[in-house]
Amino acid sequence: MTTAKPLRVGMVGYAFMGAAHSQAWRTAPRFFDLPLQPRLTAVAGRNAEGVRAAADKLGWESVETDWRRLIERDDIDLIDICTPGDTHAEIAIAALEAGKHVLCEKPLANSVEEAERMTLAAETAAKQGVMSMCGFSYRRTPALALARRFVEQGRLGEIRHVRAQYLQDWLSDANAPMTWRLDKSKSGSGSLGDIGAHSIDAAQWVTGQNITGVSALLETFVPERPLAGDLVGLGGHGDLSGDAPRGKVTVDDAAVFSAKFDGAGSAGAIGVFEATRYALGRKNAMRLELNGTKGSLAFDFEDMNVLSFYDAAESPDAGFRKIFVTEPEHPYVGNWWPTGHGLGYEHGFTHQVVDLVTAIGEGRQPEPSFADALQVQRVLAAVESSAGNSSQWQKV
Repeated sequence: MTTAKPLRVGMVGYAFMGAAHSQAWRTAPRFFDLPLQPRLTAVAGRNAEGVRAAADKLGWESVETDWRRLIERDDIDLIDICTPGDTHAEIAIAALEAGKHVLCEKPLANSVEEAERMTLAAETAAKQGVMSMCGFSYRRTPALALARRFVEQGRLGEIRHVRAQYLQDWLSDANAPMTWRLDKSKSGSGSLGDIGAHSIDAAQWVTGQNITGVSALLETFVPERPLAGDLVGLGGHGDLSGDAPRGKVTVDDAAVFSAKFDGAGSAGAIGVFEATRYALGRKNAMRLELNGTKGSLAFDFEDMNVLSFYDAAESPDAGFRKIFVTEPEHPYVGNWWPTGHGLGYEHGFTHQVVDLVTAIGEGRQPEPSFADALQVQRVLAAVESSAGNSSQWQKV
């Protein structure tokens, strides 16, 4: 039995992300040695019946119907925010000011101004030993973490090109119902912030370079969608064309932009980004390719246990080779299964908990910090600004 001091968690929200986070909090201490023992103390949601059912299913000890009660409770050490973006700033700032550690889902906020306030609150709280982190979980995919290791080791040389795509198709049916993800007041943006934010963070993290400017296009293919009572907010498919009232879509369906990075070589890399939920046949194709002076690498989350790598000196005529990222020396993998047994989507959230709890236990700032997430927020804002001004170049 563990003798580690408990880390008592209070989670806000219990839908898709809440379920993923709950699984991670339960699983992390069973496969990794942590300095603190996560305890699923309480979950909050506005619907009393719904949150009670979620607590029973996901393993939470108690429930609240107001997130403010979580923050007031003396038996809560950390607030995990799994709600739409319009609530992130209020919850996170209140939690930090109350001395609670914070894990906040991405994107950090719905605006740069909110993200700046959150970052200031985080930096102030850190001086008192209160930590915060933004949940860009794809950083914890072993193959993508290995890609970052290769860049840090200089195996790609000077990075010249970055290609990042995030392709899904779950909104390609024009009669799929409205969800909160299509309401700008709740989500901040559409494909850009929901999935494009992951690509932006991954590209900057793996390359070690920040984006300094963009030129962008945004497009909304389906301007109205059926309102469907209990289906609203689920994001599911269904033919609701009939006589169902329709709501206005106020976010982008697709985003494309070119970018410049601030590399330390003769010139920073150039990048091309694409995010869409209308790429038929693509279910969760989060892709990243880098080309450097010594080699290249490529990653696709739909084949998440593989990293494709090309070393110009090692095999100039052979092209890419596939690395099956399941060896004990690969990032995170040694705590799981024998060689050759791949991991899944949920493991990224478990690794996120491992990194967060380890950092808190060691008294150091976990990554990505709110400041890191603020940089992503500034890129998102620059993309929207450029798209609204005939794709004019916009500095970040």
